[in-house]
Amino acid sequence: MPMSDRISPAARRQRLARRTFLRGVGVTMALPWLESLPVWGAATPKADAPGLFPQRFCVQFMGNGINANHWWAKGAGANMELGQSLAPLAPIKTKLNVLNGLFNKPSTGVGIHPGMTGNILSGMPLQKGAVLHGGISVDQVLANQLGQDTVQPSMVLACEQPLTGYHESNFSMAYSSHISWQSADSPVPTEVYPSLAFDSLFENGGSRRTQSVLDRVKEQAESLSRRVSATDKAKLDEYLTSVREVEKRAERMRDEKDKAAGIARDKGRPLFTMKRPDNGLPEDIREHMRLMCDIVALAFQTDKTRVASMLMCRDLSGLFYPFLDVRDAHHPASHNDLADSYERVTRHYVTQLAYLAGRLDAMPEGEGTVLDNSCLLFVNNMWSGSRHDNSKLPVLTVGGLGGKLATGRVLDYRERGDENRKVCSLYLSLMDRMGVKRERFGDADRRLADL
Repeated sequence: MPMSDRISPAARRQRLARRTFLRGVGVTMALPWLESLPVWGAATPKADAPGLFPQRFCVQFMGNGINANHWWAKGAGANMELGQSLAPLAPIKTKLNVLNGLFNKPSTGVGIHPGMTGNILSGMPLQKGAVLHGGISVDQVLANQLGQDTVQPSMVLACEQPLTGYHESNFSMAYSSHISWQSADSPVPTEVYPSLAFDSLFENGGSRRTQSVLDRVKEQAESLSRRVSATDKAKLDEYLTSVREVEKRAERMRDEKDKAAGIARDKGRPLFTMKRPDNGLPEDIREHMRLMCDIVALAFQTDKTRVASMLMCRDLSGLFYPFLDVRDAHHPASHNDLADSYERVTRHYVTQLAYLAGRLDAMPEGEGTVLDNSCLLFVNNMWSGSRHDNSKLPVLTVGGLGGKLATGRVLDYRERGDENRKVCSLYLSLMDRMGVKRERFGDADRRLADL
């Protein structure tokens, strides 16, 4: 990033100091935008002021393709019709875009799985063998610039531990396990434990981390509640209630993690080498994913960060779905991708996108919602798991980036030629709308037409 795009540490501290925080012993709690307080740095905030609200970006990744028979949409806006796999998005279809036919050319024809995943957000060729080399991912390009204004430049979460070793294609399994890359040769470490993700949200650490963060900021919260407007008081109360609910769920998972860490120490094994749930990760993946979504929602609501990536399941995923009546683990189930069982798996992941979108859409922000000022991107590394076909990708966006991204559309790029259907062209277009200008990104030097 050019030095002209950077701000000094002193200027960054000044920007952050103008935010509203609650502080207690060993904890800092950022607050959502309150109209009666100058939260986002505006001395006299107005709900309809242009550019007042921050823009956010979050990507959710699902590996190994979808059920193509039920992945479709037609029409526009409130009249948009959605296939069975996309049906969970029906309540927010006016804020949805379904993009058909995009592809990631550098990941085609190089070998299955890792070679299709490690560059899904960078569009750069991957190097085989012991040395990792690809490219910086779009979320980290955004974090490098937008993160100057937030406490945490980005959140990088996952619901599975990374794989180690090499695939038969001679690509490192690190490519299967990471979609967020801070440089060409360095993935961003993923946080898989909800309790630790929660702690990062509130800078909660030390010996008091098991004590309620709300209890430690209670006096400041009560004082602030007496000083804000009635509308803001209701918003503050709702926010604190959400934090309490998320905190309770995270605390249960903290206990499971700490117990697993003790068992791992007794056995002389690193925790990450143990299988789920012996590694302290929730056995019920539904609760794990929902809690990670809730943590991202709180981070966006409070401007803790404006960029997040969520590896919902890695490529070569070993997750099981007994609650969906699916017998096989994710990866082998994808080899029968047109089966009803894999459609249920596909719909489960779309449901996570719908859940996060719904949470953000329920958070008022000026005349709109946090979702209206965000872009959620759903992407998969391939179209068909049975054929390992990534000649086109399932891609969705939800949210309008403060009116800069039109929504409620189905856009088809399948017949436009390879130069006009690059997923990196989409990334360039999204970065433009978020004020991050680049001449090219990955394998693209042009924006996505009609977006």
